[in-house]
Amino acid sequence: MADLVYLRHSTDKQTDARQRHALTALLAAGAPVYEDPATSSRQLSLDRVGFTTLLHEAAVGDTIRIAYAARLFRSVADILALRPVLIRRGLHLRVESGLLSGIDLASDDPGTKMMVSVLAAVLEFQRDMISENTREGVAAAKAAGKTLGRPVAIDPNKAATIVEEYRQGAAIKALARKHQVAPKTIRRVLDAAGARNLPNQLDAPPTDTGEQHRVPALDPDATLDLPGLLADHLRTTGDETVRQTLASGQTIRRGHGYSVRITAPLALHRAALEQSAALADASPTERKAHRVYAARVTAVQTTRLHPS
Repeated sequence: MADLVYLRHSTDKQTDARQRHALTALLAAGAPVYEDPATSSRQLSLDRVGFTTLLHEAAVGDTIRIAYAARLFRSVADILALRPVLIRRGLHLRVESGLLSGIDLASDDPGTKMMVSVLAAVLEFQRDMISENTREGVAAAKAAGKTLGRPVAIDPNKAATIVEEYRQGAAIKALARKHQVAPKTIRRVLDAAGARNLPNQLDAPPTDTGEQHRVPALDPDATLDLPGLLADHLRTTGDETVRQTLASGQTIRRGHGYSVRITAPLALHRAALEQSAALADASPTERKAHRVYAARVTAVQTTRLHPS
């Protein structure tokens, strides 16, 4: 009969230091440790990789040790699904700290079942209150005009300058030193503008090198959907041509969001990417919007450069 230690924390910004402190004696004795780092309590314990590994390796009579009940379960549904599994396998479950410390939570008697169910209901209520308070806090911050998420490292004007300097031959590391940001920030700006993966052959005249290049003489219109997050940004930061094109575009509602269907030369679509390149270092949704739009522009340009 062995003791098996289980640790879990909800996000990658949290640690299991408090849990390890509560389980110091067991860890010092060499008890095997099973972990589920950065795993939400909304994921049932029986669906977690670390805990299911523990169950597969545990033997009859072994005891699962957790620092706090909320580290293993935080809902009534979770503990009601878990207890029968532990009972069938002949395993014990003990909490080191809190009201239920010293009690075998896997004991198959009505009293323990009642106490565990009540505790799980309290923990579930606590989790839901945390979520509700977070949502209310975010809504209040938005109403007060506060900018949420990671601060933007590069403003739109600087982003446009970086793209232009890169196209003139400046190296990424040199740009990072010049603008006092990390190289990965420069790469995000360039990728958002399509500067690293959108070649400029469409802007360059055909060269007489003896090779046949399929470069169109004109830049015909392309109809692409511009994500609403980019459109909102460009209406205040884009140049006059981009803003006028947005004004003449067709708004298409998509669930809670929208996009603007634009028919314009490909060069204008690339200009829109460049002028909104600052969003490459903004929120995850804005970065995703950039990637989606850049992929659409790339697909059109690739088709024109290499027609079937």
